[in-house]
Amino acid sequence: MIKLLLMVSFTFSLTSCLEKLPGDFILEEEGMHSLSDAEQTVTGIYSAYMSSALYSGYLTLCPDIQADLAYAVQGNSNQFGTLWLWDIRSTNSEIEAVYAALYRIIGRCNFYLDQVGRLRDSMTDDSEIQMLDYFTGEVYCARALAYSELIKCFCKAYDPATADSELGVVLADTYFGEKPAKRATLRESYEFVINDLVKAEEMLDDENDYYDAAYFTNAAAHAIHARVALYMQDWKSAIDHSTVLIESDAFALATARGNVTSTQTYLDYLWTNDTSFENIWRIGYTATSYGGAQGAVFLNFTTDYTYYYPDYVPAQWVLSLYAAADMRYNAYFAELQTGYAHQLTWPLLVKYYGNEALIQNMIFHVNMPKPLRLAEQYLIRAEAYCELGNYSAASADLTALRETRYSTGGTVSVNAGNWLETISDERVRELYMEGFRLHDLKRWGKGFERTPQSQTQSEGSSLKIEAGNPLFVWPVPNHEIVSPGSQIQPNESNR
Repeated sequence: MIKLLLMVSFTFSLTSCLEKLPGDFILEEEGMHSLSDAEQTVTGIYSAYMSSALYSGYLTLCPDIQADLAYAVQGNSNQFGTLWLWDIRSTNSEIEAVYAALYRIIGRCNFYLDQVGRLRDSMTDDSEIQMLDYFTGEVYCARALAYSELIKCFCKAYDPATADSELGVVLADTYFGEKPAKRATLRESYEFVINDLVKAEEMLDDENDYYDAAYFTNAAAHAIHARVALYMQDWKSAIDHSTVLIESDAFALATARGNVTSTQTYLDYLWTNDTSFENIWRIGYTATSYGGAQGAVFLNFTTDYTYYYPDYVPAQWVLSLYAAADMRYNAYFAELQTGYAHQLTWPLLVKYYGNEALIQNMIFHVNMPKPLRLAEQYLIRAEAYCELGNYSAASADLTALRETRYSTGGTVSVNAGNWLETISDERVRELYMEGFRLHDLKRWGKGFERTPQSQTQSEGSSLKIEAGNPLFVWPVPNHEIVSPGSQIQPNESNR
């Protein structure tokens, strides 16, 4: 059932991410005329998600590196340096790449959705119509995820009281034809995502829910919906959708109390082989088709295949969060000596050391991204329960997660006074370097302060960021604002 991720024969090159060049524009009569054409278009959407600007690179790494989870090492290559220093401009290449890659996916989704109705009307085979409808559900899910990521990165945290007056994103909902490039409100933007997710949930059959799915399923739609509802402060919906996943027979948390091999627990195997009952949706790679090396900046073993030259090392305060029985520590970190002149020995991030099958082909530091995991759903539901004052239910969810991660113990209890700190710490332990920290701080209204640690770059190591700093919201790329005909309004962080 897992589709092969093949590149489609067409690409979308954009000056503005919303503006199609004449040489790349696909005429409507040259579009989708068969189920095979539709499948090829959907395959192109999945291949676009492989981009190193997204989950195998910038979208995952930049928010956590910009926050307080890692330190730049003396002698580093300056990868992501301006983000770490909070010297962020609207011409930042990583931010531009994220913006463009997400709108590229949206463009491909719109290309499909503009034509699928006409194609469906022309079809007579019921089984083919059923397959086409399933493809359509996948496309709605893909578009919803892309828009949700744009909102998360380029918009303020959602407040129901002000969402009608805050800037959202440009809602490009068609491929053919031109519309003014203008930002919708934050409420309108989130409602667009929710509408797409509802359509996806209706069209995707939960009988096809399966762990390690490389395509969007009903479960994936619910997982995205739970996350979006949490960000919208819709606590009840967050609980409802996360519960669908937690109670599903298709998924289970990767336990550290059982072994897959003689040396690896199920938790270890989740990261060394990218395979787990826990994966709701992962991006499928092969030795000839894969994305970026998201682990490179934490290891850079390929510099000489002898020593490690990390650009960033974990913050000491993060390492100190893990209890002795917490098996995530050994799954995520390993104390290694670096090859720098200062010979720093430190617990380096090995979570993204690389998929073992790819390493056999000398492809290091490349893992299949796992944007939707069951563990996040437990954290979402626990936080939503706390917001509603149901601390016993939240404690049960946090304990259920932790008991699978601990060799022994793991029980935890939250109350009105400690729940936010407890959940904040648990999200760091579980989701370290998966791209959540900056956005969590933003929506909680929290700042941070770095304290210098051994052999780290002095500039930026004492950085203090106050809550509400404009750069918690990434600037809209400058070329989007100055593009001819653009009505896109800048963020406060644009400069």
